[in-house]
Parts: sequence; C-alpha cells; structure tokens
Amino acid sequence: MSKLFEAARAFCEVSRVARLATADAKGVPHLVPVCYAVIGDSLYITIDEKPKRTDILLKRLRNIQENPEIAVTVDRWDEDWRRLAWVMLRGRADILADGDEHDRAQDRLRERYPQYRSMDIAPLPVIALRIARATSWGRLGDDLSP
Repeated sequence: MSKLFEAARAFCEVSRVARLATADAKGVPHLVPVCYAVIGDSLYITIDEKPKRTDILLKRLRNIQENPEIAVTVDRWDEDWRRLAWVMLRGRADILADGDEHDRAQDRLRERYPQYRSMDIAPLPVIALRIARATSWGRLGDDLSP
C-alpha cells in the first residue's frame, strides 16, 4: 500500500516547488528549494546545471551521505489563509549516480520542468526519497466550500 495518500499525491502533482531538508551527522539542518517529481513511492530531485561550486560536493549530497533521513515539504501559500496547505514527506534518501531508475527520474523531471530539457543533467546525480511517511495540513484541494 502506498505511503502517499491520494490527496497528497494530487497536491504534489500540481505543485511546482518543494523544500528539501537534510541534516549532517551532527544534526545541523540545511534547507533548499527544489524541483521534484513523484513516481510510485519515491520523490526524485536531480542536481542540475545552475551555477554551483564544482570543487566540493553539494551540501545536500554530503548531508545525505552522512545522514540519509530527509524530509521534503510541498506547500501552498495564499493571501486567503483558507487556502494554506502543505504535505511533508519523510524517509531515507538514496543518491543515484546512474542506471534505469536514475534515467526514469530525469525523464519525468524533464516532462515536468521544460528548463531541464536544454540542460545536460544525465551525468548528474539524482536524490531519491523513499517515502516512509506522508503528513499534511490544510485543504489540499482547491475546493474551499464549507
């Protein structure tokens, strides 16, 4: 049975940005906005070509190597506070360097985000969050009737 319930999955499908929370071995948190795609019971985030340091591994990847427990929050902000909502997904992360799963994830990310289509992301790693727990708050759908 899927850990990601139907309303949370639908909310994640229509949302465009999430926040990835990692922590190092000492528990020091690190939070970054990310693009993502959900396939089955995993959420995928690819490293992309936007300007980053190349002399050291990204902090999010170093953290996952030290502490693979991560969280991703997808949220909706609106001035109409009746529309506020979020979904938090938690679980262990794998870093995929290549392979079928890596390629399927990047294909889905290219479908969701046209910006990736012109980037050479194939040689870059993919973070795979194995969803162990999904929680939510607020009205995940757009229907605001009482």
